Amino acid sequence: MREVLRVEQLCAGYGRGDVIHHISFSLEEGELCALLGGNGSGKTTLLRAICDLLPGKGNLVLGGRPLSALSRRERARRVGYLAQGGRMTLALPVLDVVLMGLNPELGLLESPGASHRRRAMEALEWVGMAHLAQLPFQSLSQGQKQLCLFARTLVCQPELLVLDEPDSALDFPNRGRMMGLLKDYLGKEKRAVLLCSHDVNSALAHAHRLLLMKDGTLLHDLRPKALSREELERALRDVYGPVEVLCHKGRYVMIGGEEP
Repeated sequence: MREVLRVEQLCAGYGRGDVIHHISFSLEEGELCALLGGNGSGKTTLLRAICDLLPGKGNLVLGGRPLSALSRRERARRVGYLAQGGRMTLALPVLDVVLMGLNPELGLLESPGASHRRRAMEALEWVGMAHLAQLPFQSLSQGQKQLCLFARTLVCQPELLVLDEPDSALDFPNRGRMMGLLKDYLGKEKRAVLLCSHDVNSALAHAHRLLLMKDGTLLHDLRPKALSREELERALRDVYGPVEVLCHKGRYVMIGGEEP
């Protein structure tokens, strides 16, 4: 399998010392990798450092090339980042918000053309939002805003998606829809997803890999389907405390535990 992303000995923080310490892992094409851990474990810091939104030390390699060798425009085109919350206050129509995702493909002072608008509408249609294209973004519900920003992240078809709690504002049906959309996205070549989540059971149901973080370090890099119930339970207890893992209809489910 082709390697999409390699992270080597990555350290990063916010100016008062490092928050994450010597993180190393890699993602291969076709992989959906869930990043799990309690509040303050360093998950968002790791995602922001991978997307070059924080200064860090270590090596980041995207598609065989050092991330530092890529221009900002190329990085923005090849890595799609969706931050937490969808806190955006610009008074723009939904379609224009999605068009912003195509900025890395536009030249200086170039405006989106008909082909760009067509691609933006296709992205909205893909997430079930095409009928809202002309509404003001601010008039949407939080869940609709999340789907709109998801479409903006996808419109360039980046090879790596980095998603920070992308389903936090979604209702149950739309959470399942988003996971289905991610699987469709991964069905094409040279793509991988790194997804931060607090929903352990959704990660157990859908992710190929689990990265478990605690206190800024990577404790475990797991493939749940390759583990026994007991092995998975021990690893999850390292992060979430006294939890129990059950097997229900061929899937692992975690119950109990408290937020660290």
